[in-house]
Amino acid sequence: LFLATLTYDTLRFEYEDFPETKEPVWILGRKYSVFTEKEEILLDVTSRLWFTYRKNFPAIGGTGPTSDTGWGCMLRCGQMIFAQALVCRHLGRDWRWIKGKRQMDNYFNVLNAFIDKKDSYYSIHQIAQMGVGEGKSIGQWYGPNTVAQVLKKLATFDTWSSLAVHIAMDNTVAMEEIRRLCQSNLPCAGAAACPAAESDGLYNGYPEEAGVRDRLSLWKPLVLLIPLRLGLTEINEAYIETLKHCFMMPQSLGVIGGKPNSAHYFIGYVGEELIYLDPHTTQPAVEPNDSGCLPDESFHCQHPPCRMSIAELDPSIAVGFFCNTEEDFNDWCQQIKKLSLVRGALPMFELVERQPSHFSNPDVLNLTPDSSDADRLERFFDSEDEDFEILSL
Repeated sequence: LFLATLTYDTLRFEYEDFPETKEPVWILGRKYSVFTEKEEILLDVTSRLWFTYRKNFPAIGGTGPTSDTGWGCMLRCGQMIFAQALVCRHLGRDWRWIKGKRQMDNYFNVLNAFIDKKDSYYSIHQIAQMGVGEGKSIGQWYGPNTVAQVLKKLATFDTWSSLAVHIAMDNTVAMEEIRRLCQSNLPCAGAAACPAAESDGLYNGYPEEAGVRDRLSLWKPLVLLIPLRLGLTEINEAYIETLKHCFMMPQSLGVIGGKPNSAHYFIGYVGEELIYLDPHTTQPAVEPNDSGCLPDESFHCQHPPCRMSIAELDPSIAVGFFCNTEEDFNDWCQQIKKLSLVRGALPMFELVERQPSHFSNPDVLNLTPDSSDADRLERFFDSEDEDFEILSL
């Protein structure tokens, strides 16, 4: 009973502050000093959208669960990494949330895309129901790969954000494939070739000019998600330096993963510890108030973030990056190439110009792998499989 009445103020004392260390703190591509920038660190963390378990939301599918406590943690982490992509897309990496300060409309547009109701683009309802097509029944635990695949499908309906979502399978990122995906946004040949459905001034419920402008740009903003397995039952130490470098890149969206069957959203590191947002707090579902405004304080973590030793990380993760422009992507490729030269850092994935011909290429062919492939990938990436085994490929 006591736990149910905990407030943010009582929670504040249960979280350790940052250690007094000369080591830099890295948060999603930004470097901070604990000694001179503690306020800036906390403001950056608080500004990330924080999605936790909720209760008393409309039943999923009309008759399903009204809370995701106990099963939705990886779905919430998927929401958090994707919300960070939308924040970068619509508000910019420098945007900050300040309690009580009036926020711009685009902020509420982003937040509304994740609210717990059936018609929000990336709501728990949409993720759970889209997951059925990935072989997950509603209320079943997801691994990082499953939530990435589901978010990719949901993003196709989000014409306001107009994202190109690529999931790099087989530990391989093929640059040609990504360029093809991001450059599929060529200008319309003539008015007749453009869909006329948006002529009512709203583009899928959002201001029309955003949609038109983005349709005419030559590069769709890229969300790159890379599901990885960095060891068998625990993380191989040889990957730790490379993982740290991912948080140092300006394109970083962080990492979803956690401890076995307990998902976290990792946003940075200090020393040998990862910094993360934890979805394992149950809050009441939020409804717009009488004036139509959405109370948003519970979507921002207002205490120092959690930390854990990198060595405790479950080896099944997905790493995320956001490249708003082609220049961002080219810069990211250069950084990954440089990273392969760092001593003591084992590459987590391979960057190649084009996919070897024997690999399946679902993005280009729009085919799903056959069931044996799908089973193998599921076994390979989803840490809910306790009896993980190496399969001969």
